[in-house]
Amino acid sequence: MEERPIKLEEAFSRLDEIIGKLEGDGLSMEESFTLYEEGLSLISRCRGSIDEAEKKLKILEDGHEF
Repeated sequence: MEERPIKLEEAFSRLDEIIGKLEGDGLSMEESFTLYEEGLSLISRCRGSIDEAEKKLKILEDGHEF
């Protein structure tokens, strides 16, 4: 299954939610692992988005002298 593109702001917001839930009480171990796994996936996707933005900025910088 292909993951839909996610905006960084959405990912950071969801990560905040996940952290809050993991820091709270009442989660089963299974729920904790599921949230942890989702968080790792979001972090990976954010890194990919940031890396892509950095590449685009590098291309723009190389095309222009400042």
